[in-house]
Amino acid sequence: MTKKPFVTKEKLEEIAAAVPTPFHIYDEKGIRENAKAVKEAFSWNPGFREYFAVKANPNPTLIKMLGEYDCGCDCSSYTELMLSDAMGFEKDKIMFSSNVTPAAEYQLAAELGAIINLDDITHIDFLEKTLGYIPKKICCRYNPGGLFKISTDIMDNPGDAKYGMTTEQIFEAFRILKAKGAEEFGIHSFLASNTVTNDYYPVLAKTLFELAVKLQKETGVKIKFINLSGGVGIPYKPGQEGNDIRVIGEGVHKVYDEVLVPAGMGDVAIYTEMGRFMMGPYGGLVTRAIHQKHIYKEYIGCDACAVNLMRPAMYGAYHHITVMGKEDQPCDHKYDVTGSLCENNDKFAIDRMLPEVEVGDLLFIHDTGAHGFSMGYNYNGKLKSAEVLLKEDGSFEVIRRAETPKDYFATLDGTPEYEKMFGNK
Repeated sequence: MTKKPFVTKEKLEEIAAAVPTPFHIYDEKGIRENAKAVKEAFSWNPGFREYFAVKANPNPTLIKMLGEYDCGCDCSSYTELMLSDAMGFEKDKIMFSSNVTPAAEYQLAAELGAIINLDDITHIDFLEKTLGYIPKKICCRYNPGGLFKISTDIMDNPGDAKYGMTTEQIFEAFRILKAKGAEEFGIHSFLASNTVTNDYYPVLAKTLFELAVKLQKETGVKIKFINLSGGVGIPYKPGQEGNDIRVIGEGVHKVYDEVLVPAGMGDVAIYTEMGRFMMGPYGGLVTRAIHQKHIYKEYIGCDACAVNLMRPAMYGAYHHITVMGKEDQPCDHKYDVTGSLCENNDKFAIDRMLPEVEVGDLLFIHDTGAHGFSMGYNYNGKLKSAEVLLKEDGSFEVIRRAETPKDYFATLDGTPEYEKMFGNK
């Protein structure tokens, strides 16, 4: 089985004539249709909001597009807060979920009126000392520990994660925060990553809804919202069945009516923070084969490398590859598809069966819309690529230019070396 790119070879060649490979390309039509589906799936909850995880893809053109569907921003750093503010997102449309948080980041979040999500009980005192007060609206991140299971399947191991408060700590935290003046409370939890099952959110929701009922009853706080965070994944492999967001939304609705409504908490808003699901399938990395190597294995060398897509090198993650123009040819050649970094893990695929690849072929690496460009780095002095938006009308727009050597050396400005390279340019 295979995956079909959202763009044709002819269009990619047209773009590549203006924007040299490698580059990331995004599908406006797919992004918009998916954002609309998410909004509709949770329309039963009047307070629902998707807070897009900025870390997944910090491109303002794409994030502002999601904002048209009432999405907000989930931020985890100072610069992500700056970007959200610059894009026009205000106050409750910004969620600040960080950990090991510097004081300056809490200060900026408070200045912007963002909802602050505390990762640890010790951050209560730290936040109060930093701001001089506790915000009226506050959120706490929950970690139940142990293994997270759906039926008998182990989905992840929260007990081994650095995030969130224990059950005992979150009860104590709510009591302390209430005593310090907080009036509206939220609960946040992320228990599994990239789940490809419609059951994850409903099972997580039941856990958090039952916790919310106990918290409100035992501490007397007002639970304003419950944030299911991310974890809803995408099918990276061909033939893998993807999530149905409408089924997921209805599953959460059912649990909401079973747990929260009878407890008199039918006004609680549901939030989500899906980066991968919102953007992942609607991005691709376009690269050209520039070398072949025939030694103990067969290698295809590309003009992209792990700088452009780090997930395979970092996690051994699978990303499907289409050789453009050869979609109907048999996959009867085995290759390692590599970049040029001086690291042996700089491989997009290992022992991958593909049609015969020739120098000059365009390769489309699928599902790079989330945690693709954003995880890039500059090892070996490699430069980050451009980002291109394929518009609904078939035209394209460069929404981020490629880095230049001057960008790479910018922080050396004022040194003799910088002056020698660039002078007054």
